[in-house]
Amino acid sequence: MELSYWWILPMAAAAVTVTAWLYRRRRPQKTKPIAHGGRLTDLPEYQRALRRHRTRLALAVVLGAVFLAATATAAARPIQRTTEQPEVRNRDIVLCLDVSGSMTSTDAAIAAVFEDLAQEFDGERIGMVIFDSSSVQLFPLTDDYQFAAEQLTQAKEALDSGTGSFFDGTWNGEGSSLIGDGLASCIQSFPDTAAVDTERGDNQPGDNQRSRSVVLATDNFLSGEPIFTLDEAAALAAGKNVKVYALNPGDMDYGEQPEQPGAQLMAAAERTGGSYFTLDSPTAVPGIVQKVQETEATSYLAAPQAVVADTPTWPLGIALLAGSGMLLLGWRLEP
Repeated sequence: MELSYWWILPMAAAAVTVTAWLYRRRRPQKTKPIAHGGRLTDLPEYQRALRRHRTRLALAVVLGAVFLAATATAAARPIQRTTEQPEVRNRDIVLCLDVSGSMTSTDAAIAAVFEDLAQEFDGERIGMVIFDSSSVQLFPLTDDYQFAAEQLTQAKEALDSGTGSFFDGTWNGEGSSLIGDGLASCIQSFPDTAAVDTERGDNQPGDNQRSRSVVLATDNFLSGEPIFTLDEAAALAAGKNVKVYALNPGDMDYGEQPEQPGAQLMAAAERTGGSYFTLDSPTAVPGIVQKVQETEATSYLAAPQAVVADTPTWPLGIALLAGSGMLLLGWRLEP
């Protein structure tokens, strides 16, 4: 146990010492003798009452000293220092959102789904990228869920209003809704495994051992000439062992023919080992969470962290008992 404000104890001891010294130096009060008082003080009952009174006074002094010592210790703020190593899951998830014109009416709902997803994960790192003709990283991979929740709330509000600087940087390319390029950018949002593992120098699993997933929300309505087609982006994901979970704001589009947008999106997701979901499906959020958590991941202990906890319980408890005893004795000593 440590004391944050240890100097309070010597100050309290000095105050008690000065008080006791002043008490001993005070002039004794003059008493008037009583005629034949010895007859009273010699009585056995008087002697017993006097012993009881002195015992109670001595006990009151002891309890007062204990009370002062306990309260001074509590005021000095006793703390307990421990070292913890939190368990971290080595999974990374990038939320990838198409913010093109065809998604305007559903992007706010998708942002709400992303909020639900973030609440379901525990220990995984989460990042988010938005794209139209170009991509913008909304926030990098992080396990700070409060920060991620704040960013997703702001994204939902911006998508709901359709105004503001939220979309800045997403119109720098030619065309619109370049799904393949957007997916490729999301895949490239994961750390460079070779660079990170070389510099790590500890016993934690490298980033090449982390499970990687992309939750791609798009209707797959292409408008322009992308650098990467959807198939090429899916091949890039498969080559980097990134699973894509597609979230379509529509239903199965206009049929199950291979050339239909929904069928193409489903084929691309399944090519990476991922899955396809529709936005209005009640199994979308639990299905994606389950699929991500089914990916192989090894928990490991993160860097040790010092934890400081206040431990005022025992001095306050002693002070409570001593104070209660003083009150009881005060009642008994009342004439």
